[in-house]
Amino acid sequence: MNGLLSDGSLPGMRVHYAEILCQLAEERHICRTELLLASGIRHHQLSHPDNFITLNQFIALCEAVLARCDDDCLGLEYGTRLKFTAHGALSQAAISCDTLEQALQVLIKYFRTRFAYMSLSFFVEERDAVLQLELRHGTARLHRFNVEVVLATLMEVNYLLFGTRLLDGGRCLVDYPRPNRAGRYQSLFGGEIEFSRNVNQLRFRRKFLSLPMSLSNPVARRVAEAQCEEEMRQIEAATSVAGRVLRLLETRRDGRLPGVEEVALHMGVSPRTLRRQLAAEGNGFQTLQERVRQQRALELLRGHSAMTIDQIAEHLGYSDPSNFGRAFRKWQGVSPSVWRKQNQV
Repeated sequence: MNGLLSDGSLPGMRVHYAEILCQLAEERHICRTELLLASGIRHHQLSHPDNFITLNQFIALCEAVLARCDDDCLGLEYGTRLKFTAHGALSQAAISCDTLEQALQVLIKYFRTRFAYMSLSFFVEERDAVLQLELRHGTARLHRFNVEVVLATLMEVNYLLFGTRLLDGGRCLVDYPRPNRAGRYQSLFGGEIEFSRNVNQLRFRRKFLSLPMSLSNPVARRVAEAQCEEEMRQIEAATSVAGRVLRLLETRRDGRLPGVEEVALHMGVSPRTLRRQLAAEGNGFQTLQERVRQQRALELLRGHSAMTIDQIAEHLGYSDPSNFGRAFRKWQGVSPSVWRKQNQV
């Protein structure tokens, strides 16, 4: 199957994610037919795991389940049901790597093939390795649910591969208030859970990045990554030009953002053509660059980063730190130093 729906639109989710959620709902005595009617999913779509549903259908299904289920931690339960096998080639590619760091790099690279409405990034801050989750596509009503799903899924895979080892010095931070049943979080994240923070993160000691993967298999990794690459190509082909540019900008985390010439070369067009294509969508290359710079700046300022404001400005491509300060005040309304103090992790 080529990954596109019958009308040629970009799929949002593989249908087995919906099937697992429906099974969880039925255990809570919620009528499956009622849920499918509310979400616009047909029964026959659930019959084959390679089928796809739209993102809007999956969002509607999640909302329908939450509206009928008296469980304010449903996302945690659903996330633990999504075992690593549920993610297909993505999981296979990650667990077949040599080290944990390689596995995380693979996970970040192909994450959007499974959760197109979320963004997962990985970086290191002093002694900590950090996985950070951000939500997109206007799913505000499901914000907490989606955060719970992804973090719980990651923890389940962690326990499978490393047991409780990564809990030594590790912690979880989420951006919403403490729920009534916080004990369920503590049992899943080892008690190191912090609420009402400005981020959604899993943190563990960076020394664990070199841990060997017990299921390392170079051949299996090549096969799984080839499948992930094909899925990425299908997504890119159906994504807007602006979306493709943002993806290229966001994946460069080792220094200054690439310019229009480099991005155009990667996309196989001339810089002039790329600018024209973006303009046709109502976007500009510099605007997209600034969007990514803003997000990167917040990441670098947040937490325990040892970089000074001037170093962050240089890292983001500003030749003069004062230009970075002016841009940041335009984004956030305060200076970088004030924002850092207000949002220290």
